[in-house]
Amino acid sequence: MDTKKNLLANSRVPTITLFNLGFRAFFLAAGIFSIITMALWAAIYFLHVPFPLHDISSSQWHAHEMIYGYCMAVIAGFLLTAVKNWTGMQTIYGTPLMLLFALWVTARLLFMLGSPYLFVAGIFDALFMLGLIVAVSTPIIKAKQWRQIAVLSKLILLSAGNISFYLGLSNLLDSGVYWGLYGGLYLVIGLILTVGRRVLPFFIERGVDYQVKLFNSKWIDGLSLVLFLGFFITELFLSNQALSSYLALSLLLIHSVRLIGWYTPGIWQKSLLWSIYLSFWFICIGFLLFAGIHFWGLSKFIAIHAFAYGGIGVITLGMMSRVALGHTGRDIKNPSVAIGYAFRLLLLGAAIRIFGPLFNSTNYVIWIGLSQAIWIISFFIFTVIYLPILSKPRVDGQFG
Repeated sequence: MDTKKNLLANSRVPTITLFNLGFRAFFLAAGIFSIITMALWAAIYFLHVPFPLHDISSSQWHAHEMIYGYCMAVIAGFLLTAVKNWTGMQTIYGTPLMLLFALWVTARLLFMLGSPYLFVAGIFDALFMLGLIVAVSTPIIKAKQWRQIAVLSKLILLSAGNISFYLGLSNLLDSGVYWGLYGGLYLVIGLILTVGRRVLPFFIERGVDYQVKLFNSKWIDGLSLVLFLGFFITELFLSNQALSSYLALSLLLIHSVRLIGWYTPGIWQKSLLWSIYLSFWFICIGFLLFAGIHFWGLSKFIAIHAFAYGGIGVITLGMMSRVALGHTGRDIKNPSVAIGYAFRLLLLGAAIRIFGPLFNSTNYVIWIGLSQAIWIISFFIFTVIYLPILSKPRVDGQFG
């Protein structure tokens, strides 16, 4: 083991700190990008700023860039960091990481330039996804960690979803845009549920100030996987709202049991625990609202934003905050007080975005505007706090 560490240390080359490990550049970019895109979406929505894309609607642009722009940046940063821990092998850093990051940035810039550049944006987006798959799968295959195939398969399907979106834009694939957007959203939720099963109980058991052993069940894990696969297929390909709603209701029950088993009172003392824990409850609320589409005639967009804003938004902010502290040698039990307020604000924004239109649709525009503003403020707080953390070397002098 010491020999392996020495070889790794001797193989290092001077590099920009921001590209020492995947989470640094991608988490920082995710924070900045989420502010820019949400501000632009607000300008389009409220100020009727001209939208440069003619092949898709502004809402489709918003959905695509939040899924394949923001979410994929967070996923890339997390997996390139987590796979190093899972396999014990160094993931890409320095120039290779810089090149992968450049592909993501180029795709985002080209997408914003308008319709004439969409085809080229799609090429760079596909190259980024392919590069990420190679970077993540290589150490997994070398270490023969076949249990990570569940994560890797979702990454491959996300790449296929993004390609189908661009093929749909080019009129080469019927329903390509729909499959790309909705499939991407559900795959991100599926990835969160898969990774969350591994990390959230671990975070809670190690994060509270007392010993606790949380409840987990293999039959719940297996059943949740089968039910979610059924939900995914039904939503994308069968268009059977009744079946989709029943599956969503089943997923609500399964994941509620899981979250009850993961509960311990000590989480309320740690902002990096209760924020992630509550984000999983928003995913459960999303399943409840999906069930309500059939049973109560609810709008599908409310359910989608329970997933996207309350689930994905809150959990990605929490995960980025925790991972960045832990992998820069800082104390994960004592994050900045301000980041706790960012979590509270974002949870408030999620509640406004979901429950405002649900109970008072006459003020729909107000709810949208408030939730957009809160999102921007929350991620601005994150970006300001974590800019020096992500861009400076580890405090313990180690590489990474």
